[in-house]
Amino acid sequence: MRVEIWSDIACPWCYIGKARFEKGLAEFAHRDEVEVVHRSFELDPSRAKGDTALVIDMLAEKYGRSREEAAAMEANVAANAQSEGLGYRTEGRDHGNTFDIHRLLHLAKARGRQDELLTLAYRANFAEERSVFDDEVLVALAEEAGLDADEARAVLADPEAYADDVRTDEREAAELGANAVPFFVLDRRYGIAGGQPSEVFVQALEQAWKDRPATALTTVGGDAAACDADGACELP
Repeated sequence: MRVEIWSDIACPWCYIGKARFEKGLAEFAHRDEVEVVHRSFELDPSRAKGDTALVIDMLAEKYGRSREEAAAMEANVAANAQSEGLGYRTEGRDHGNTFDIHRLLHLAKARGRQDELLTLAYRANFAEERSVFDDEVLVALAEEAGLDADEARAVLADPEAYADDVRTDEREAAELGANAVPFFVLDRRYGIAGGQPSEVFVQALEQAWKDRPATALTTVGGDAAACDADGACELP
């Protein structure tokens, strides 16, 4: 069975949703027969490379809130992350264009190290004092994930490297009706939107396994907190 996960490194609910999915997958009897593939989805594709802003400032401007209110929003998301055992910094994080990160994740996929790089990138972005919008940080993360640093640097230097792969993922997301992330698709039959509780993933995995082979896509679990295509992230 294949599980495809559309996500963006800038999306806190993708970070949380990945942990919840993995918790659910660990409880699934056939977990060793599940292939997990991560797909690209940009929350802020119109932002220029190098144009970064502090997350608190971005939230305040986007939602018309004070910095104090934006900080409270971040604290609420942090509590959800911490409840899953995840680190989460509410101050000092930056926000920017993630196209290069997605391109590098496709290199990692080609080298069989996609999940390793994604996990490291999430940790760097949300839990550590490392900006994932800096090329040298990305090269260091790629090397930590088991990739060749020179190859990663070459991909980042060539704006067309793996660009079509990112756009193909985003086009498929639109075709499947995904307008927010995280979005999980099981065997192209069941769709799960948002950072659902782990038990929803267990239920969906069991149902998808029972109902193989796949035919049409059915949404499971209702709505849950997610980040939409305009970069807006809901609160639970």
